[in-house]
Amino acid sequence: MIAHIFEELCDGCNACVAVCPTHVLDPGMDGAPVIARLDQCQTCFMCELYCETDAIYVGPDQRVAEPVDADAIRASGHLGRLRKDYGWDRPDRTDHLADFWQLGPLLREGAEIAARRYADRHADAPGQPG
Repeated sequence: MIAHIFEELCDGCNACVAVCPTHVLDPGMDGAPVIARLDQCQTCFMCELYCETDAIYVGPDQRVAEPVDADAIRASGHLGRLRKDYGWDRPDRTDHLADFWQLGPLLREGAEIAARRYADRHADAPGQPG
């Protein structure tokens, strides 16, 4: 689940906002996007992949948001690791999506999981049916 946006690293390009299949992020007023709908995050890592400044950390647990210790995240070496592991930071690579076409079914399943999780969490909210 998306865990943290390092505002000091963010250049405000909003690529993460555009690629998020479940609209978790909103453009920020001062550049960095805002995690607006955390309960819709499906942990697809697309926001992290498209962040060229490595300003986004997505935690591996898709069900529970993890506590954020920004210093520990920086020290872990995980910032930008997914981009590097897949070669997205190589200047000679032009086929970023070549390996990710297979994500379609996973993204659809993730969106369904996020919708169910959202419905479960809000089923007993006042004014909600259910």
